[in-house]
Amino acid sequence: MTEETTTPMPPAPAVPAPTLVQKLAAESIGTLILVVFGCGAATAAWIANQREVNASFVGTVGLAFGLAIVVTVYAFGRISGGHFNPAVSVGAAISGRISWIEAAYYAGAQIVGAIVGAFLVWITAHGFKGYDSTDFFIGENSFGDGGIRWWGALIAELVLTAIFVLIILATTDTRNEHPGLAPLAIGLTLAAIHFVAIPLTGTSVNPARSIGPALFAGGDALKDLWLFIIAPLLGAILAGVVYPLLWGRAEEPVPGSGWQFATAKPAVAPGWGAPDQLQQQWNQQDPWAQAAGPQAPASPQYAQQPAAPAAQDWGQPAAQTPQQELPNEQTQISGQSWQQPAQPAAEGELPVYEQDGWRWDYAKQQWVPIEDNGQTPQA
Repeated sequence: MTEETTTPMPPAPAVPAPTLVQKLAAESIGTLILVVFGCGAATAAWIANQREVNASFVGTVGLAFGLAIVVTVYAFGRISGGHFNPAVSVGAAISGRISWIEAAYYAGAQIVGAIVGAFLVWITAHGFKGYDSTDFFIGENSFGDGGIRWWGALIAELVLTAIFVLIILATTDTRNEHPGLAPLAIGLTLAAIHFVAIPLTGTSVNPARSIGPALFAGGDALKDLWLFIIAPLLGAILAGVVYPLLWGRAEEPVPGSGWQFATAKPAVAPGWGAPDQLQQQWNQQDPWAQAAGPQAPASPQYAQQPAAPAAQDWGQPAAQTPQQELPNEQTQISGQSWQQPAQPAAEGELPVYEQDGWRWDYAKQQWVPIEDNGQTPQA
């Protein structure tokens, strides 16, 4: 019976205390948000009254958007990070949370989802007799026609999107002591944004959310769509630059993010874009992850398995031989005892590596329990 062993979790890195500059920046931006939401909502309510926009309509729509974000982030945040907004994905990429290529994939999926969602609303609304989406509201965004001027709409959408993305980056930071409350904080923020901006632009802060309804509403919604794509993206870039600049990062930027536009493979489970710290620490502590051959995996993350044998002992060509040589005697690597081949290799055969109840399987290119690998691998 094989004794089960578990790899101890690495200690949590110490979080440095915020500097005075970071504290002052937090207080200043927090007060700015308070004034924008509080005074902005009061101003928007007055505008809504002048334009005969019902206050209950503003509250209902604002809460609907906010609650939708709460439930969807709680449901899907563990899978994709729960962006649901190209501006959020751009903010995460510019701040180093995800790669640009992953942000592009996300934006494409979000736009497709928004178009399908708008179509479902459009086709359902046509169940009412006399409904025409070109004459009646379908949730599209627009400005002008006696309302706010284009530059006012641009400023409102840019500032509100920057606040929204800033809140997201802050609440999903791995240094945050209450990560489970992030979806609730994000949803409430979006609701407050709608209370401010519904009388102004109908509230976008999300290019995908604007593109979907505009395709079915047509008219001014399509004509004004450019603003609801550009302004949220500019606001997201602003937040993505400001947050790490003022408060730093909890981890190194993901390859292909920030100002690095090189192609990077999308993460399997990005969460809110934070990289897998445990895997990074393991790879840093395990030199065999770099010394192994081209197809040899690094040591597994959670299983107590030996590191992969060096490539030069597999009969690889000299050109592929790593610079790090295996010693002739037993060597300590990352707290593990590395053994030389358990059995000498005859001419034409590959050496057999065994350690702590594991044997290297050349066909699978991984370690397997000795009891599950009864045959000695042949060349």
